[in-house]
Amino acid sequence: MKLVPLGDRVVIKALIAEETTKSGIVLPGQAKEKPQQAEVVAVGPGGMIDGKEVVMQVKPGDKIIYSKYSGNEVKLDDEELIIVKQSDILAVIE
Repeated sequence: MKLVPLGDRVVIKALIAEETTKSGIVLPGQAKEKPQQAEVVAVGPGGMIDGKEVVMQVKPGDKIIYSKYSGNEVKLDDEELIIVKQSDILAVIE
């Protein structure tokens, strides 16, 4: 099954959270922060959104940083994905 976002929506897949700190301490499940880095899976067409022209600035395969508590989580074919608006994407990692 394929997920196709509409408008200015972007489908992303969160990258795995670090399980150890830089000093080597292993973190239990509750102590791990929600990851803010993700990979773009699919991008909507953009267009006229609320009377404004929206040009999509990300593409599938881009690594991004997104707002911590944004988006809607969905599970599709045993894969956890997040649907966010393009405005919730803070930066592209190059």
